[in-house]
Amino acid sequence: MKSKVQTDRCIHELVSQKARALPDALAVSGFGRELSYQDLELRSNRLANLLREKDVGLETCVGLWANRSPELIVAALAILKCGGVYVPLDPSYPAARAGYILQDARVRVVVAQPETARMLPAGDWETVVVDPRAGDLATYSSAGPSVSVTADNLAYVIYTSGSTGRPKGVEISHASLLNLVCWHQQAFQVTAEDRATLLTSPGFDAAVWETWPYLAAGASLHLPEESARVSPEILRDWLVDNGITISFAPTVIAERLLRLSWPERTALRRLLTGADTLSSRPPSNLPFRFFNNYGPTECTVAATSGEVTPGNDPGNGNGEPPSIGRPIGNTEAWILDSDLRPVEDGIPGELCISGAGLARGYRNRPDLTAERFVPNPSDGGRRIYRTGDRARRLPDGQIAFMGRLDSQIKIRGFRIEPAEIVMALNRYPGVTESAVIAREEIPGEKRLVAYIVPAPSAAVTESALTVYLRETLPEYMIPTAFVSLDALPLTSHGKLDREALPTLVSAISQEGREYIAPRTPVEERLAAILGSLMGLERVSIHENFFLLGGHSLLGTQVIARARDAFGIELPLRSLFDAPTVADLSSEIERLILKKLEMTAHPDKSHVQSV
Repeated sequence: MKSKVQTDRCIHELVSQKARALPDALAVSGFGRELSYQDLELRSNRLANLLREKDVGLETCVGLWANRSPELIVAALAILKCGGVYVPLDPSYPAARAGYILQDARVRVVVAQPETARMLPAGDWETVVVDPRAGDLATYSSAGPSVSVTADNLAYVIYTSGSTGRPKGVEISHASLLNLVCWHQQAFQVTAEDRATLLTSPGFDAAVWETWPYLAAGASLHLPEESARVSPEILRDWLVDNGITISFAPTVIAERLLRLSWPERTALRRLLTGADTLSSRPPSNLPFRFFNNYGPTECTVAATSGEVTPGNDPGNGNGEPPSIGRPIGNTEAWILDSDLRPVEDGIPGELCISGAGLARGYRNRPDLTAERFVPNPSDGGRRIYRTGDRARRLPDGQIAFMGRLDSQIKIRGFRIEPAEIVMALNRYPGVTESAVIAREEIPGEKRLVAYIVPAPSAAVTESALTVYLRETLPEYMIPTAFVSLDALPLTSHGKLDREALPTLVSAISQEGREYIAPRTPVEERLAAILGSLMGLERVSIHENFFLLGGHSLLGTQVIARARDAFGIELPLRSLFDAPTVADLSSEIERLILKKLEMTAHPDKSHVQSV
């Protein structure tokens, strides 16, 4: 399908156009701050002029070291306005990983917030700290810089997990970004009246399409608090209370949103999802439409899309999950065999993508670019991207996703190359070899499991490995369980036999970890909740929830069950502050006592805390 694309404009120019037409309209709102389109325009112009003074020009990479915030949007827009290329990084990245990305991208300048600047690793780059409270940009001109940016120039570079043990940067041009924005606006009927959301991490490419299609249309962008990002119940209430009309949610969160009760009338009209395999359909009583989307970073966020209609059966009537839809505008999807020849409809093959959304390639990796972006012999030699995903075309033209052809995995929307984790593990003293796979012992809960072969007499502990890996890998790449083996199982050809890896999720040096049973009824009940959610027979009261493999999404279920079990209001933050059964039980007991006191002395409930 062809989409009408304004090829003579770049995204920042479309946003400036809306600022001239709608200066007083709300552009960005979040964390206690609001920016009108005029505010966004003037502030980004001033920052762009500051960056120009620091020799940021066409295709200059600029690091974006900021949390979700209005200033993140200001900074990204300013970088585009001076012809630069923004390189978004999640401030939660380990210093070693962030430093590697900044060096590999050849970043000259990094834009940071006051709260993130202190975590920025040292390197050959200048840091610009943007603090709206300090009036830091007031001395710079509010007129936009005069820079001629074309559609062929790069807009951003996003780094993903790499099979070589190092992250790889994907280069996206303005033309590819513009195609995504124009298709998105047409497909989901985006107008200036829409109120959209930015939920995902700055380092995740979904943030790209959560931002630019709406600002280029004059709509408003709303940023929820952290608690709403990981709790479907809190997110639903926030979406309803804030009159959000269109939102994206990663697959894991979206599927839980579908199972919640919604008010009959809500402003939400479109819920978009993607990043993982969708396993269920929406119920028929939802007050909004639901769309599943698919696309590697190399294809500018989205390559296929389709509405998922209500129904009780999981898919096309054959027990299959919902499809990933059809190709988006100016995009083609090919199902090819190993010789890059098209297969018949219904036959599995490799999903390959061609069209306007293809990346320029990988940053500083011509070898990998040539390997993954290849001529398509069935289409006159036009470039296609080999996704490495297995798929087949359905009778109605939609595409069924069937998993990976290689070992790459996705967990909670993050694309992970196990080889990168293996290389980190093998550098640890005392580890001779290792393997990493994803396990799903609990339906819907994928967990990374590391299998290691310790050197003779080496004392390798799970906690030590976890601390070590956190020095170089982001949190989503840390295995949640470690299994010690005498040797990795091999096939007759000498390759790793993944099927022979034990399914038992046990920890290294488990015998060195003392089990302490629950001592109180609250600890007993809480330990049972944790055990049932995490597939563990027993949980010691001093085990750390996160070291056991817990994460924020699973934590929301722990909190919800604890609320139901004990009848108290327990914020998600409690689990981060008290991650063990013993500590969290103490907090629950405190809240229970407080509730009993309020019941016995209701007059105390009117006393304001100071």
